[in-house]
Amino acid sequence: MPKPWENAEGYHDPTAYHGTKNIIRDEDEQQKRVNTLIFVLKYITRLAGFELLNRIEIKDRKTGREYR
Repeated sequence: MPKPWENAEGYHDPTAYHGTKNIIRDEDEQQKRVNTLIFVLKYITRLAGFELLNRIEIKDRKTGREYR
């Protein structure tokens, strides 16, 4: 697994790491929210006695990013 504080050659690159760590953290939090939402939707569907037939596609209204 690549280490975010190292560059492609394996040397420490603290400037790039400090510049991108907040972006990476925000993206990880967003992905966790999406995963939780999809899990809840699938769970509710099963509880209601239905079966999901296609992929779930959602769009974040704030950022406009789409998840499939």
